[in-house]
Amino acid sequence: MRRYETIYIIRPTANEDDITTIIDRTNAVIEQAGGTIINLDRWGLRKLAYLIKKESQGYYVFTEYASSPTAVDEIERLFRIDENTLKYMTIKIQDTYIPDAPKAEVEAETAPAAEAENQEASKTVAEAADPA
Repeated sequence: MRRYETIYIIRPTANEDDITTIIDRTNAVIEQAGGTIINLDRWGLRKLAYLIKKESQGYYVFTEYASSPTAVDEIERLFRIDENTLKYMTIKIQDTYIPDAPKAEVEAETAPAAEAENQEASKTVAEAADPA
C-alpha cells in the first residue's frame, strides 16, 4: 500500500446530500481496495483563486489515505464522471505505508526537542542556584 493525499473541490451549488454522497463514495472506493482512511477534513466553502467551470467558489475536501494505486485510478475516474466535482489533485506521499509509522515518526521528531528543552531548563535552574 501507498500513502496518498487527495484534495477535491465540489460545486458550491451542490446540496449537503450530494457532498456527503461524493465523500462517502470516495471513502468506499478506498476501503473496498483494502485501504484505510488516515484523515478526512472538510475545509468547507472557499473562494477560488480563479474561475473553474464558471464557478468562483467551491467546497473543499481533503483526504489522506493509504491504498493501492488502483483505488486512486478509480477515485479519479469517478471525479471525472461526476459533474459536481470541479477539480481534484492526488499526491503520493509514501511508496510504502506502515500503519504505526506516522506515530513513531512524530515521537522520534519530538523526542530530541523535548530532551533539548529539559537540558536547557536544568541549565537555567543550575545558573539560578549558582549566581557566581
